[in-house]
Amino acid sequence: MQHPLACVHPEAQIGENVEIGPFVTIEKDVIIGDGTRIMSNATILDGARIGKNCTIFPGAVVSAIPQDLKFRGEKTTAEIGDNTTLRECVTINRGTASKGKTVVGSNCLLMAYVHIAHDCFLGNNIIISNASQIAGEVVIDDFAIISGGVLSHQFCHIGSHVMIQGGSQINKDIPPYVKIGHTPIAFAGINTVGLRRRNFSDEAIACIQEVYRNIYMAGMNTTDALKHIEETIPASPERDEILKFIRSSERGIVRGLKS
Repeated sequence: MQHPLACVHPEAQIGENVEIGPFVTIEKDVIIGDGTRIMSNATILDGARIGKNCTIFPGAVVSAIPQDLKFRGEKTTAEIGDNTTLRECVTINRGTASKGKTVVGSNCLLMAYVHIAHDCFLGNNIIISNASQIAGEVVIDDFAIISGGVLSHQFCHIGSHVMIQGGSQINKDIPPYVKIGHTPIAFAGINTVGLRRRNFSDEAIACIQEVYRNIYMAGMNTTDALKHIEETIPASPERDEILKFIRSSERGIVRGLKS
């Protein structure tokens, strides 16, 4: 299913039922899983590892070398999971010596003109809307939704099940389950609609709300708030994930909204 005007290196590993459109370029050190569709003018460069049943739209570039002056030509990869869609002109750079690879998980949607820089790690079921730019070594956890035109500083960690307002400039870690908005960015509540869509129970949502009430609205510093949460809120997967995220944050978490 390869168009005669495509340029595919004979040593590239192409799975079964892969559709390759005209003017596609696929280099030597590339692996593409079964059932993937690559539309016209997409470019798949050395180091690309693309899963099954992905769709790559025109103009997308996967596994270009990092835009990092420390890169010295080391062998690295850009890895994409199964059932992920890259819309028009998405760019995903491969890793550097720092992490060795850039990873985009399964069942993700990256809309037009999204950029994923070197050594990023994206989980599964993530949506990133048009023209959002993700700098190097950013981590984005499962089910995050990032609206259009978002700029993320390098090394930030974006938690699971978050919703980030369009045009936001992210320079702090975003803990799980929250909504982020305003300028500059600030905590704007929890992502109740998204959590209900993903079948979180009322009890779990109430627990998340109580945890963040203590963190952002009780007038305590973060250390005291975390201690108080452990002492007063029963352990649960949601509570423990939030505590672990905040304690492991190297950049510090997003601030609360000032009154």
